[in-house]
Amino acid sequence: MAENKFDFESLQDCESIKGYLEALVKGIDNKRIIFSTEQEEIVLNPNGLMKLTIKAKKKETKNRISIKLAWTEERKKLSAQNMAISSI
Repeated sequence: MAENKFDFESLQDCESIKGYLEALVKGIDNKRIIFSTEQEEIVLNPNGLMKLTIKAKKKETKNRISIKLAWTEERKKLSAQNMAISSI
């Protein structure tokens, strides 16, 4: 299966970042998160158990918070099909 990847990096003020985080929370609630720019888009469907990793670091004047969410999409269950085996 091909890998779909979305990368974005920019400088933002606190209010803009708050808006992104609120949109992320709403997307988790709706089980649909869409990341897009003019060049690319990816749609993720968070569901079930998710792995949450949070890291915080402070070194002199530099600060960093990393938030990582990971999950495995549930595959659609195959419907049972009848099968017959015979020797005739």
